[in-house]
Amino acid sequence: MSVSQQQLPYGSGNAAAPPGRIEVAPGAVWAPAWLDGATQAELLAACREWAKPPGGMRRPRMLNGAPFSTLAVCLGWHWYPYRYSRTCDDGDGAPVKPFPPLLDRLGAAACDAAGVRPVPYDAAIINYYAPDARLGLHQDKIEGPAVIAAGSPVVTISLGDTCDFRLGNVHQPTRPYQDLQLASGDLLVFGGPARLAYHGVPKIYPGTGPSALALAGRLSVTLRQSGQPG
Repeated sequence: MSVSQQQLPYGSGNAAAPPGRIEVAPGAVWAPAWLDGATQAELLAACREWAKPPGGMRRPRMLNGAPFSTLAVCLGWHWYPYRYSRTCDDGDGAPVKPFPPLLDRLGAAACDAAGVRPVPYDAAIINYYAPDARLGLHQDKIEGPAVIAAGSPVVTISLGDTCDFRLGNVHQPTRPYQDLQLASGDLLVFGGPARLAYHGVPKIYPGTGPSALALAGRLSVTLRQSGQPG
């Protein structure tokens, strides 16, 4: 797959995505090995702190009560199917932890790396995938209508084991789609015409993460602009 030098449709007049960044679809940019080892370790240590109670990591459930195979902790705004709140309503009910400066900085840097206009991120979902965990194809579409209409980019940073990340189309959770092998430190940014692309994680490759992280499985750190008041 070659590096695209086209201007992203939802950019703000910036240059195209920098060399070495792969435009995998209109509006979606993949930056392999974006985070160095030291920054990965810093982010993982922060995630382990954020995962502690109160308002810590829990197993989300679908509206019908079926459990996800992933665990998750939220920052800034608490997400649960399919709404946002300021308290961990499907967990211990504690106030959600604030959106941290570290993720504010990483969100701005991610947009810069992808060649898109930065947005004020205020919500993070950190998903933990055990080696046998999966996440079905879905759209991120509960954010405010202005956020969706603007194509505000979603940022995903991978830590730990490599996964197959399935990036689909915006119409239905079926083909056409493509699978990207996201490794530890990789960045994926999708917005604009790809903002409502169906996406999921059908496979984790156990034991492929950096040994220095001592992480069994995968963490995805996903940043969004919630569009919520306040």
